[in-house]
Amino acid sequence: MKRIVLALVVLMMASTLLFAQARRPAAPAAAPTLPATGKLTVEVFDRGSDGGRTRAHDNEWTKWIKEKVKKDLNIDITFIPVGRWSEETDITNLMASGSAPDLCYTYNLGMINSFRDQGGIMDLAPYVATYLPDLEKLLGADPSFPGKKLVVRDIDPRTGRIYSVPSYRVAIAQRNIFIRKDWLDKLKLPVPQNFNQLYAALRAFRDQDPGNVGKNRVVPFGVNNDARWGLSDLIHNFMDPKMSDRDRWVYNIADRNIYMAGYKRGVQEMNKWYNEGLIFKDFPLMTTADAFYNQIKSGVVGAICQNWDFPYRTDMSILEDLRKNVPGADFIPINVTNNKDVMDKPGLRIFIPSFSPNKDAALKYLNWLAKPENFKFLQIGNEGVNHRMVNGIPQTLSTPPQHPWFMNSPNNIDLTIPMNGVELGSDEINAKVLGLSYGNVPPEVISNAYVTSVRNARGPAVWQATTKVNQYHGDLRERADDLIALAITAKPADFNRVWDNGIRDWLRSGGQEVFNERSMLYPKR
Repeated sequence: MKRIVLALVVLMMASTLLFAQARRPAAPAAAPTLPATGKLTVEVFDRGSDGGRTRAHDNEWTKWIKEKVKKDLNIDITFIPVGRWSEETDITNLMASGSAPDLCYTYNLGMINSFRDQGGIMDLAPYVATYLPDLEKLLGADPSFPGKKLVVRDIDPRTGRIYSVPSYRVAIAQRNIFIRKDWLDKLKLPVPQNFNQLYAALRAFRDQDPGNVGKNRVVPFGVNNDARWGLSDLIHNFMDPKMSDRDRWVYNIADRNIYMAGYKRGVQEMNKWYNEGLIFKDFPLMTTADAFYNQIKSGVVGAICQNWDFPYRTDMSILEDLRKNVPGADFIPINVTNNKDVMDKPGLRIFIPSFSPNKDAALKYLNWLAKPENFKFLQIGNEGVNHRMVNGIPQTLSTPPQHPWFMNSPNNIDLTIPMNGVELGSDEINAKVLGLSYGNVPPEVISNAYVTSVRNARGPAVWQATTKVNQYHGDLRERADDLIALAITAKPADFNRVWDNGIRDWLRSGGQEVFNERSMLYPKR
C-alpha cells in the first residue's frame, strides 16, 4: 500500500507540477534584481502536541521572530506548518500545487533534486556573495572538500548552479550500541570490547535472564521495524574497512548500502542472530516509536543500536523511565564494531521554490538567521525558563509543558534552520553546552557517549556531482528496507535465495540505472 501511495504521489508530481520558472541557463555575471515585497512565508516542522508542545507556527518563539524581523528587515513573516514525519508527502503536495512556502527545508536531498529537475527550485549561486555573507561565515569550511566552503556544498560542478544550501551540524556523532551494564554486572561479564564479546554477552542474556523478566520475555538485542537503522553498526562491521571513497559513494544508492561489498554478509550474521533468538522476533511488526520505547523502558531489552544519545534524551526519557521500572538499570555505550559512521557536516537542505514571489525576503531572512544575535536567543532562550548558567555555560532546563516559551524541538532546531545544535562560538564551549543539556544525566556520561560514537568513525563519502536519476529514490529505499527485514527473518537455508532474488528485483526497479549513473559521475583515477 505504501508503494502505491508513493507511486501516486510521484505520478501527481510529474503530471501536475507547474512552476513559474523554467530552468535557467548558467548564472550571469551580475545577479538579477529581486523585487522587495516585504512579505515572506517560511516552513516550520509540526511535531504535534505531545509532550507539552505548542502550535508549531504560532507561539512565543515565532512571535519573537516576527517582531524582530519586522524591526530589522521590514518583512512580515507567516510560518507554514509541515508535518515532521510526513514532510516528504506534504512538501511534494505543496510544490505540486504551487503553494509551497517561500523558504523551505528538508532532510531529503533526493527530493530536492527531483524538484530541481523539473525547474522548480531557484538557483542561489548568483546571490550567495551578496545576500548570504553571514550564512557563509557561519557554515565555514567544508570538511569533506578541503579548500571549499560549506555554503556551496551542493553546487553543480558542471553548471555552477546551487539549488540548495546546507545547514550546519554542530555535533556530528551518529549512533552507538548501548548495553545494559547492570545485566553485565549481574552475570559478572566484562564490558564487551569487540564484536565477538558482544555476541557472547547477548547469548548469556538470552540463556541466563539476568533481569529476571522471564526467559520467554528477554530481548537480548532490541530493534523495531527500521532494522536498516537499528542494526546498522552490526551490519556495517562486515563491510570492507578499506573501501575507497569512490566505491562508498557509487554504491550508496538512494541512501542505502545494500549493494556494497560485505553488506550481505552483515545481514546474514543478523539472520543468524535472529534465528538464535538474540533479536526481537516480532521486530517487523513494531511500527510505532512508542511501542519500541515502551519495550525498552519495561526492562526486557539487553542492548540496542540507536542515535548516539538515545537513552539520555529528555524528550524520550528512556533511561529515566527504565530506572523507575528497574531501579539501578543502566545503559552504557560500547565500541565493538568497525566501519562506524559520523554524520556529514550538512544537515537540512534549504531551498527556495522557483515560483516564490518573495525571493528577496527569503534570502534576507536566511542570512538574518545566521547572525549570532538572532540565533543565540532562539537556541538558549530565557534564563531561568529555558536555561540556567553553570560556570558561564548555559544549561538547558526542562520547561514545563504548555509553557508559552516551551521549545517544540531541541534548542528550537526547527526555527534555527542554518544550524542543528547550540553554536556559541567555539568547539570547546559547544561541547560543554552539549554535556550540560541532558537534564539529570551527568555531563561526563554525555561526553563519553559522544566520544564513543565518533571514535574511529568516518563521515560519508560525498561527491560534487548532480544526479539526474532521482525518480526511483523513494521506492528503492523502501524496497531495500523490506529486503533487509525479509532476509533477517528468513530461515538460514533460505537466506541466499531471498537476498539474491531481492537484489535482482532492486536492481531491475531502478537500482542498476542509478548505479550506472553514479559510476559515470565519479570517474576512476
